Amino acid sequence: MPEEEVVEIKFRLYDGSDMGPFRYSPASTIAMLKERIVAEWPKDKKIAPKGANDIKLINAGKILENNKIVGQCRVHCGDLPEAVITMHVVVQPSVTKVKTEKKVDEPPRNNLCSCSIM
Repeated sequence: MPEEEVVEIKFRLYDGSDMGPFRYSPASTIAMLKERIVAEWPKDKKIAPKGANDIKLINAGKILENNKIVGQCRVHCGDLPEAVITMHVVVQPSVTKVKTEKKVDEPPRNNLCSCSIM
């Protein structure tokens, strides 16, 4: 019985440390990888993602989309044997829109615009 093909991936964090390598099926989605990163995130890091939407994965200079599968992310380099893939993890917390209160002391802005057509 042939052994099921697996892909080994390690994740390089913002401070240069690594998570993994972890083993994934080539059919695993990028969204699944992000969920695991959130679950396994080191507790001692200053910056931590709150959810999978706060993470961007970069492989071979490209930001990976959630619906892509791991099998599509491999970069074949000639005769080199299959090795561990390193993906870079960027944490960008989602920005919540906060209404700012207008200062009472601040005078209203006068929008002045003039156009000249010659």
